[in-house]
Amino acid sequence: MRTVYPEMVPHSVASAHHNWIYRRGVLPVLALLRMGATPQRLAWSIAVGVLIGTNPVLGSTTLLCLAVAFGLRLNVVATQIANHAMFPLELALMVPFIRLGARVFHTAGMPLAPRALVQAARSEPLRLVRQLWMWEWHAFVLWAAIAAVAVPALALALTPLLERLHARVRQHQYPIVPTHL
Repeated sequence: MRTVYPEMVPHSVASAHHNWIYRRGVLPVLALLRMGATPQRLAWSIAVGVLIGTNPVLGSTTLLCLAVAFGLRLNVVATQIANHAMFPLELALMVPFIRLGARVFHTAGMPLAPRALVQAARSEPLRLVRQLWMWEWHAFVLWAAIAAVAVPALALALTPLLERLHARVRQHQYPIVPTHL
């Protein structure tokens, strides 16, 4: 009996059987495993992408992921997939990181009311910009401290899962047969 892989099925049929997360997250990881990526390297790549993807400084994640992936010789594709999957979580965690940063560093809290921000922008725009940078910097420092612990923990948790997935991929892998025969 011939094994049918999702990439062999027309997109319309595949989309009826798999949800968005499976198609955009799991299938690319399966493809990377089939192309020879090791489970350990993929685990570290995904962990780095997930944690950098939750970085509270908006607009910095893609470049930071690329720099870290190249610097540590991680899988850039896996890192970027995980990074971009974290965007909603990045938005959700931005304000809590800023608030926690203000508490830890004993600075004034960020006014979240739109009127207060608009008033500060009109009356003292330079001071507001300095405060925004300070809040972002404090949030980033806290995030970096958490990420330094969470990346290895997440990579260690993902490694056995990816090793099992890799074993299944190798078990079901079929030889490539030339089509002209």
